[in-house]
Amino acid sequence: MISTPAPTAGSAADDAGCSRGSAVVGQGQTRRGDRVRANTALRFRVYPDRGQEERLTAWSHTCRAVWNTALAQRIWAYKSARRVTLRAVAQCKELTEARRAHEWLKDLPAQCAQQVLRQLDTAYDNFWNPNHPAGFPQFKKKSHRQGIPVPGQAIQVRQVSRRIAQVHLPKIGWVRFRLSRPIDGTIRNATIGRDGLGWHIAFGVHRFESVVPSVPPGPPVGVDMGIACSVFVSDEAAARQRPDLLTPGEQARLRGLERRRARQLAYAKRHNGGRHSNRLRRTIGQIAALNARQARRRADWNHKLTTDLANNHGLIAVEDLKVRDMMRSAAGTVEQPGRNVRQKSGLNRGIADQGWGEVRRQLEYKTRRRGGELIAVPAAGTSQTCRNCGVRDPRSRQGCGRLFACTGCGHTEHADHNAAHTILDRALSTAGRGGVCRGGSGGPQSTRSPRGRGTRRGSRSREPSSTIATAL
Repeated sequence: MISTPAPTAGSAADDAGCSRGSAVVGQGQTRRGDRVRANTALRFRVYPDRGQEERLTAWSHTCRAVWNTALAQRIWAYKSARRVTLRAVAQCKELTEARRAHEWLKDLPAQCAQQVLRQLDTAYDNFWNPNHPAGFPQFKKKSHRQGIPVPGQAIQVRQVSRRIAQVHLPKIGWVRFRLSRPIDGTIRNATIGRDGLGWHIAFGVHRFESVVPSVPPGPPVGVDMGIACSVFVSDEAAARQRPDLLTPGEQARLRGLERRRARQLAYAKRHNGGRHSNRLRRTIGQIAALNARQARRRADWNHKLTTDLANNHGLIAVEDLKVRDMMRSAAGTVEQPGRNVRQKSGLNRGIADQGWGEVRRQLEYKTRRRGGELIAVPAAGTSQTCRNCGVRDPRSRQGCGRLFACTGCGHTEHADHNAAHTILDRALSTAGRGGVCRGGSGGPQSTRSPRGRGTRRGSRSREPSSTIATAL
C-alpha cells in the first residue's frame, strides 16, 4: 500500500485536526482518542538513469551551497551589533531574489531549497534544546554526504510491479526504486541521498498504530556492551558476537586501496597542485563503496539485535555510557603530552566500530513502540561488582581478562555475563524510585518549545545587509 499526500483542503484539515488537542506519547508519536500517530522513515534503493543522476548530483551540490551560505549569513547576523537570529522565513524571501540572479540555483526546485533552510532551523532548534545532544550546525564540504530534501507535496509514488515502484520528482520526472517493503502510511517528505554504493531515497511516513501495545512477555534482562564481546545478555549463556563487517579479502583490498590513495594524493600534491585525477577519484569511490558496505552491515546487525531484544523482553537494562567522553583523545598537548596514546586510539576505534550509542537509541524507540521499558543505570563498577554477594573489588577482575573471580565469596564466571546481571540488579532496584528511562533519554522532558527564543528575535530583526543573492 502506497499513500501520498493528497493536495486537497480536506486532507490538510484532517491532519490539522489530528494534531490539535493531542497528548504527547513519545518521541515521534502523538495520541488522539484510540489512535497513535507514529512517525517513521523508510529507505529504498533508487536507480536513476545517467541524465537523472547528473542532475541529482548537481542539485546536491546546490543544496550544500544553500546550506553553507544560509549558515554563514546567520552567523554574521548574530555577530553583528544587534545580535539578531535569522530564521527560514526571512531567508526564503532572499532565496527568491537569489534564484533570479543565479541560473544554477534556479535549476534546483524552490521547494528543495526552502526545505534546506527549514532543516537549518531544525539544526538550530536541536542545538538550543537541552534535551537534544546536538552541536552547533556545521558547514558542509564537498565530500560530505550528499542529500536533497523534497517536501511531500512535491512528490508522487506509484507501484509498477511487485518489487519496483516509481517516485515523481519535480523537474526530473519518474525515477525507479526498489520496493523492498510496503509503504503503509502517508508520505510527508523525502530525502534523496547517495553513498558509496549508489543512490537511495528515504520517505518520512506517519501512520496510525494502536494506543497501548502489548508488553513483550519475556523476562527482564540486563545488556552489557563491550568490544571483545559485542553484547552479553543476562539470561543467555554465551555472548552475541558480531561477525567481521568485512571479509578477509575485503579487508586486504581496503588496505591496498588506502595505500594507493596515499600515493596518488602525494603525487597530486607534488605535480598537479593538489587537484584530483580521474584515477584518484576512482580510488576514492572504491574506498567509499567498501566503507558503505561496512556501515550497512553494522546497521543490519544492530537492528536485528535491538529488534530481538525489544520483541522478547518487557524490561531491558543498559549502562548509561557517556560514549563521547569515553572516546576523547589521550594525545594531550605539547606542554603536557598524553600517555598510551596508541592504545587509547585503538580503544576509541573499537568503541566507534561497535556503535554503543546507536544500539541504545534503537532500544529506546523500539521498546517504547512495543510497550516495553528501558532503564539506564550508572556504569561505574559494573564490571567489578559481584552479582552473587554484591562486593565491589577491582581485584575481582585482574587485567583485561574475561574471567571474574570474586574476592568476597569466590564466585567465578564470565566477566561480561556477571556485568550483565549487575546491570539488571541495579535497574530492578531503581525501578519506581527514579533513574527509569521509559524508552527515552532518562531525563525530564521539557515542555517549552526551544524555537521560542529564536522566533522572537527573528521576528523583530532587521534585514541584514549581506543577502543570499550577494553571497552566492
